[in-house]
Amino acid sequence: MSISSYHLVKIPFSLAIKGMVSNLINKNTKGLIYSEYMTAMTLGAPILSPSRFLIREIAFFAQWENEEALENYLKEDAFGKVLAKGWHVRLAFIREWGGITGYKIPKEKAKLEQPSAPVVAVTIARMKPLALPRFLHWGRPVEKLVRDHAGTLLSLASFKFPNTVSTFSVWKTEQDMSSMVHGHSAMSKPKRHADAMKERERKNFHFEFATLRFKPLSEFGTWKGKGNYIPNLKATK
Repeated sequence: MSISSYHLVKIPFSLAIKGMVSNLINKNTKGLIYSEYMTAMTLGAPILSPSRFLIREIAFFAQWENEEALENYLKEDAFGKVLAKGWHVRLAFIREWGGITGYKIPKEKAKLEQPSAPVVAVTIARMKPLALPRFLHWGRPVEKLVRDHAGTLLSLASFKFPNTVSTFSVWKTEQDMSSMVHGHSAMSKPKRHADAMKERERKNFHFEFATLRFKPLSEFGTWKGKGNYIPNLKATK
């Protein structure tokens, strides 16, 4: 059964710049189905702020034929060994909205054992260039909503030149995430996400867009000096 993984790692500046202009991941890697190499961003930060684009901080999202393929990549590939020094979570697919070219929706879908179980969300969008100013206008308030939400355990945004924008968020429960999406959170201006979705329906920001929801399986390593972001989950350093 295929699995997905999401990785966060801080790398040397020279390697980060190289990753912006060339592909550090061999698309012919055995067992690799799909991948996105991206530069991390701080949710809600001002667009021109140094904290917005974290050049040395890398987000890598991938889909694998099985867990063995991921293990081999982390142990044997040069960039895989770099990723292994950071943090990552392994994921079982639950459901999707929309679609993104290359990501294969698994026939077998995972289920959460209980309503109080944590859940992970990954969004990936290919932007229409002329829609970027309007997207930023509607998107930054949503970023702040997710960043400040009491239900999030870890959240960030990322980008890949020229037009890929993505978000990653770990939620305490599926209900916490759903409440945010539908505007029912107990916080200031709770409808920011719902309003942005209405604007997208009125006039789309993207030519491709997917929201993918996952069950976290296991967590490895540390990020920002911390591990065990996801409670009651197998964790390995």
